[in-house]
Amino acid sequence: MSSKSLIFMMSLLFFAGSTLIAQEYDYIGAAKCKMCHNKAATGQQYKIWSEGPHANAMNTLSGDQAKAIAAERGIADPATDASCIKCHSTAGGTDEAFHAGLKMDEGVSCETCHGPGSGYKSNSIMKSREKSIENGLIIPDENLCRTCHNEESPTFKGFNYEEALKQIAHPNPAAE
Repeated sequence: MSSKSLIFMMSLLFFAGSTLIAQEYDYIGAAKCKMCHNKAATGQQYKIWSEGPHANAMNTLSGDQAKAIAAERGIADPATDASCIKCHSTAGGTDEAFHAGLKMDEGVSCETCHGPGSGYKSNSIMKSREKSIENGLIIPDENLCRTCHNEESPTFKGFNYEEALKQIAHPNPAAE
C-alpha cells in the first residue's frame, strides 16, 4: 500500500470516528429543568440548585477576589475569559452550537453534571433511569467534578468529594 493510500485511509478512519462520537444532544437550560424539578413532592432540585454555589458561580467572577486573581494573571475580565468561564458556567464550557436554551448567567447548571437534556427531558423518558441514561443523562461522579475542582483553579484548596456532594445534595424522594 502506498503512503498516499495509507494517509487517505487513516484520514478517512479519523473522520468517520469523529463523526461517530459527535454530540447528539442540545443543552436546554435550567429553566426547562425547573418545569419538573421544582416541586416539593419530587425534592425541589431546581430551588436547591438556584440557592447554591453552582448557580451563583458566575457571580463570583465579578467579585474583588476574582478581579485581583485575574489581574495577576493578565486577564482583563474574568467574567468573559474562556479560562475562567469554562468552569463557572455550563455555557462557557460547552460548544455554543448546542445551546438550545442555555444561558451564560445560569452558572454551573444542571446540565454540567447531568449532560445536555434535550434527549432525556420528556417525562416518559425521565420515568426510567435506564431510558434517561440511554438518552444522554449522566450520573455524575468524582471524576466529573474534578474537571473543574482541581489544581488548575487559582483558588483550589483541595477537594473532598463526599463533603462537596453533601453541599449540593438534591435527591428526588419520589424516585427513592
